[in-house]
Amino acid sequence: MKEINGPAFFAQRKRKERLLDATEVRLLILTVLAQRPAHGYEIIKAIEELSRGEYTPSPSLVYPNLTLMEEMGYIQAAETDGKKNHLITAEGEAYLAQQQPQLEAVMARLASLAVLANNRSKPEVQRAIHNMKMALNTRLADEALSQQALYAIVDVLDEAAKKIERS
Repeated sequence: MKEINGPAFFAQRKRKERLLDATEVRLLILTVLAQRPAHGYEIIKAIEELSRGEYTPSPSLVYPNLTLMEEMGYIQAAETDGKKNHLITAEGEAYLAQQQPQLEAVMARLASLAVLANNRSKPEVQRAIHNMKMALNTRLADEALSQQALYAIVDVLDEAAKKIERS
């Protein structure tokens, strides 16, 4: 059984893993720009829509990649109405065509997230998740919670996870 070290364990679990690397985000940016010219915020929102809101690339990932792709010759920027619109170049289209297998894998991951969002939004699933969170928060807020009780909670959660995985 894994040792529980108080708040450090739970803080560690809260950290979000990076879903996509910079190369994969560049492919998505090029995919968006292959459909239409767009500025940074529109690109972020278009990528977010691909996963039904489950993944949103950060501006600190998107904007430097726009600059890099401009330097690589994959896109070009044009100032329009005070905003920098980006357009895909022929070189960018060729690179995107070359990277289709990797792009398909990235799109499949985003589609999977969209399915997750759809299923997680069902009222009965939301209710069950809410009930679990409330029960956990109530028990874990007890200052007198013994190590034995904590282990019992962890065992119940692990068992529930196993049943869900195998259902």
